[in-house]
Amino acid sequence: MNKKDFDYTLPKELIAQQPILQRSQSRLLVLTKNSGKVIDCQFKEILNYLKPGDLLVFNNTKVMPARLQGQKQTGGQIEVFIERVLNNHQAKALLKANKSVRLGTEIYFNNKPVLKVSARQGMFFLVETIDKSGDLNAIMETHGVMPLPPYIQRDSTQTDSERYQTVYADTAGAVAAPTAGLHFDEATLRHLKEQGVNSAFVTLHVGAGTFQPVKADHIEDHKMHKEWLRVDETVVDAVKETKANGGRVIAVGTTAVRCLETAAQNGDLSAYSGDTDIFIYPGYQFKVIDGLLTNFHLPESTLLMLVSALAGRDNIMNAYQHAIEQKYRFFSYGDAMLIVEA
Repeated sequence: MNKKDFDYTLPKELIAQQPILQRSQSRLLVLTKNSGKVIDCQFKEILNYLKPGDLLVFNNTKVMPARLQGQKQTGGQIEVFIERVLNNHQAKALLKANKSVRLGTEIYFNNKPVLKVSARQGMFFLVETIDKSGDLNAIMETHGVMPLPPYIQRDSTQTDSERYQTVYADTAGAVAAPTAGLHFDEATLRHLKEQGVNSAFVTLHVGAGTFQPVKADHIEDHKMHKEWLRVDETVVDAVKETKANGGRVIAVGTTAVRCLETAAQNGDLSAYSGDTDIFIYPGYQFKVIDGLLTNFHLPESTLLMLVSALAGRDNIMNAYQHAIEQKYRFFSYGDAMLIVEA
């Protein structure tokens, strides 16, 4: 298939620049994957489309304040975008400055040298704390801000520190939010539990590569970036129990899909911890999930290809056109889509 098969025209004004006032006030488009039927409703109505015994699988990754504005010793500005923390003192990062960054460059915050550029690894740099007793997570908390996606055309604010984070986030390591989970507030989670809908939590630390465009004309030639994930035995047991009892496994977000499907690549779902570069596009045979809650994705993106693999390309593109006509809000702070069978 060609990447142009996944292109569509989106009016700029439909790209959500701010979070809605309350998480669960967003809209929800329900897509029946076997018929292509779409239903417009509010996110709170998701309870009408879930059944007792269903299992929602959430990604509990926590977004790091990974964007830091520093200075070189010369006074020149340098932006540090932490992509992956390797340990307390080292991280992979993207660096942006007016001039090429040299190895050995020290990065200052508040007129104090804090980080040093020690190596180059492809498109990334290895940065480390100058003070070996320093803590990268503490440095980010002190000097960093939320790394909003490139299509949000404004600076990060204090509001984003809360709203660009799921209410159940507890494992730091992501540089982008698993945005399907942003719609859930504590009340909605409580109502789901009261209705008999079960929950399980996986972890996938979303990397900067999630925003990289597909460059290959033939999507089969695209090479996915790697992201770290964990699926533990409790999740495996919950999935198997759900299936045995006739319930559905519904992933909350494409990252939860990638977790579960990676952990089942050997044919049977099993506990897994490590990197994944799984690329899911039409023709893929899903091994675990039965449904998906997701946001609306960028044209020609790997995420749009993933949802097309689940619901069918034509169904997805028709649903997106409907969402545009009905003025749904798109991307990270936008509205949601639930893909289920009738």
